[in-house]
Amino acid sequence: MEKMKQPKIMRDFLIYLTTIKGKSQRTRKEYEYDLTLFFRFHLAIQQDRTVEQVMDISSITIEDIQAIVLEDLYLFMEYCEVQRGNSAAARARKVATLKSFFKYIKGKRRLIEENPADELETPKIGRKRPIYMNMEEAQQFLTGISSARNYCIAMFFLNLGIRVTELCELNQSSIQGRYLTIVGKGNKERTVYLNDSCLQALKAYKESKTTVFKGADEEPLFISQKGTRFTRQTVAKIIKQINQQSGLQKERLTPHKLRHTSATMMYKAGADIRSLQHILGHSSVATTQIYTHIENEELQQVLENNPFNRLQE
Repeated sequence: MEKMKQPKIMRDFLIYLTTIKGKSQRTRKEYEYDLTLFFRFHLAIQQDRTVEQVMDISSITIEDIQAIVLEDLYLFMEYCEVQRGNSAAARARKVATLKSFFKYIKGKRRLIEENPADELETPKIGRKRPIYMNMEEAQQFLTGISSARNYCIAMFFLNLGIRVTELCELNQSSIQGRYLTIVGKGNKERTVYLNDSCLQALKAYKESKTTVFKGADEEPLFISQKGTRFTRQTVAKIIKQINQQSGLQKERLTPHKLRHTSATMMYKAGADIRSLQHILGHSSVATTQIYTHIENEELQQVLENNPFNRLQE
C-alpha cells in the first residue's frame, strides 16, 4: 500500500522529533499515525466526507493549521472515543501528539499566535497496578530455560529491570567491567551495576555462543540464531515459550512483566525510590512510585504485628 503523502510541516515535525527531541522510531511512527488521522478527520469535516474517503492529506496548508481552534480538537477526540472506540489511554496518546505538534508549530516555527492545544485536557487514565511474578513463580519460570543465552536475557530482565527495547539495543561495548551502559528513552544513558548473577550468566552465554553476527553495524550483545540483532517481537516469543515450557503458564507474561517483577522485588527488598528510578530509567519519580504498592496480605500482617494488638491478650 502506497504511503500517504504528508504536508511538509508535518514531515518537518517528525524529523524534529527524532533528530532534536531524540524520540525513538517507534514513537515517531505513533505520532505520525495520530497526526495523519487528525488531518484526515479535519479534511473530512471541511469537505463533508467520511474519514475513510480522505486518503490524501498533502493539501493541508499552514493557513489550514492556523484556522484550527480548540473546538476542532474536541471534535476529533469525540470522534476517536465514539466512532473509533479508543480507550482513555489511546486518546491520551493522541492528546500528547497534538500538544507536541502545536507546541512545535508555535514555539519553534512561530507559525501560529495562539496554541489551540494548550487547553486540551488529557483523559484520565486509571493507573493500573503492575502485574508481576512472585519469587516462587520467578523461580519456576527460570526452570523453563534451556539455553545460556536465554538464561542471560532472563537474568538481565529480573536483576536490572531493563526494558525490552533497551535489551535489544545492547552492544558488546555496552559492558565495561561490572558496569552496563543502557541507552533508554530519549537516548538518555544510564549506567547500572552488574551483580554476580548477571556476570555469571553473561560468562556462561559468551562461553556457549557459537553464532556469528552477520551485520555491518556494531556487534550486539545478544544475537539471534540467524546472526542478527534481536527484535522486541522475538524476545517476546522467547519469554512466552519459557513461560509455557516451565509449566508456569502465567497469563499474558511479557518482557515488560519481567521488568515489573524486578522492580517490585527490588522495592520489597528495601530499594529506595530514587535508586529504583535510576535503575529503571524513569524520567519522573511518579512513574517509579507505582511499585510502592504493598500486597493486602502484607498490610494485614503489619497491623496484626502492631504491639498494641497484644493489649487484649
